[in-house]
Amino acid sequence: MNDFVCVGDATIDAFLSIHDANLHCRLNEKDCELCIKYGEKIPVDKFELSLGGIASNVSGGLSRMGLRSVLCAEIGDDELSQKIANDLKKENVKTDLLLKTRGATASFAVGINFKGERTLFVGHVKRKHDFNLADISTQWVYLGGLGDGWKAPYRKILDYVQKNNLRLAFTPGSSQLEELGETVFAVLKKTEVLFVNKEEAIKILNIKENYPSKILVQLQRISPKIVVITDGKNGSCAIDENGVMYRLGTFPAKVVERTGAGDAYASGFLSALIFGRNVSEAMRFGAVNASSVIEHVGAQRGLLGREEVEKRLTDYPEFQAKEV
Repeated sequence: MNDFVCVGDATIDAFLSIHDANLHCRLNEKDCELCIKYGEKIPVDKFELSLGGIASNVSGGLSRMGLRSVLCAEIGDDELSQKIANDLKKENVKTDLLLKTRGATASFAVGINFKGERTLFVGHVKRKHDFNLADISTQWVYLGGLGDGWKAPYRKILDYVQKNNLRLAFTPGSSQLEELGETVFAVLKKTEVLFVNKEEAIKILNIKENYPSKILVQLQRISPKIVVITDGKNGSCAIDENGVMYRLGTFPAKVVERTGAGDAYASGFLSALIFGRNVSEAMRFGAVNASSVIEHVGAQRGLLGREEVEKRLTDYPEFQAKEV
């Protein structure tokens, strides 16, 4: 019996770190633009490759916490795809459901880190997503974002969850948020724990409302038992099965790069639920895990184990979620 089957994308992320004082780059904060001199050869401080993709990140985070996670994703058969498979095994993530498509390449993202912010160039390879979970036993399914052709596999996962009476956690990806419709809302109705950021929550509800407690209540009305909203530097808020709402700030951290912070929060939160913690404690687990990830480049390098999370929380007893 596995604790989680995580379904979604697995990618390779390449990060280019550029020094803050680089004369070839500048930030136009007024228009939210990163400006790079055309035709220049720009020096890079550091180049790093790491695993990426929502489901891949969450499966790695759950494994670091000591849980049994399986990744259900589709990759190619090139060298980068092989690196994905090898790195997952190093993280003790089971790859029984990892599909390898002959003649296909890995999906990827290239990130530019400059002055504490990252800009991503994303390349998604079109996949069939012909997943088969029939022979896998699990307590939970975690469903992340998928690229083109996501509706059929989403319906297949939903059928699997319903037939086996499993618990479902859900983080929609950009493709799902761009095309909100029957399939997404069918998944939401079966979801037990929903993870979104504030902008995504507002988009799902199609409202202008900006007050977190009202957003939480409206999202829960769609059906998720527990809703978690992350809001960057403002921390996170959540509503539990009994309608009690909580707010929590960010855990102290020196920000290096923010990729994967939300995924780290999700894996910490879900791990705490498996460990028998309540929602307010799960928020603390998530926040500590996210704070560690943003102190490193990439989405998985800073992921913590259970003992380290509990130690950091013990060292900061004042870091508590408050009822709203």
